[in-house]
Amino acid sequence: MITLYGVYRSRATRPLWALHETGMAFHLVPVLQAYRVTGANAGWTGLTTASPEFLAINPQSQIPALTDGDAVLTESLAITLYIARKSGGALGPASDLETALMEQWALFAVSSVETPALEIHYTVAEGRSTTLEGTALLAVAAEKLRRPMGRLQAWLSVHDYLVGDRFTAADINTAECIRYAQGHPTLLPEFPAVAAWLQRCQNRPSFQTMWAARDVEPA
Repeated sequence: MITLYGVYRSRATRPLWALHETGMAFHLVPVLQAYRVTGANAGWTGLTTASPEFLAINPQSQIPALTDGDAVLTESLAITLYIARKSGGALGPASDLETALMEQWALFAVSSVETPALEIHYTVAEGRSTTLEGTALLAVAAEKLRRPMGRLQAWLSVHDYLVGDRFTAADINTAECIRYAQGHPTLLPEFPAVAAWLQRCQNRPSFQTMWAARDVEPA
């Protein structure tokens, strides 16, 4: 059985969404980011990313991580693709070309989308979006995203999903990176096909299940 290490308030949302989508049995071992053992999490007594037991699985001290028999994976996008392939269902690739396309979209998401999208997320989450500095940060991050968002807009204007005209792991990985930019007040409306696709993805029961579990975790 797959064992996933992490918490819902992390990049573990990607493989957790995939696991809920497939219905595969899995064991979740809660591992909290060490820097979060404060505030609402001050009483945390479980594993953290600094625990020796977890460092034996991922010496890089990051979540999520996955074990499946002798297999160990430590990157969220690769873990999600692994789950999709292992499930043998529609979430995974149906051909070598689809495998390459899913890998392409994962690399696109992490290299072109995630960093500026996270800049937006943290600026909004920290309450800085209305300050002079925060407004400037949002503008710079949004500009970095306009080219990749434009690429997605062109594709999603004529396709419902990213690969094979069905919902796949490619949509999970990309949507979870785009999600970080949802707090920007005007960016997504510039790309209506992307916004509609993101809403379709997030309306799925598997996302709703994952998000409900995330919501009950202490921030």
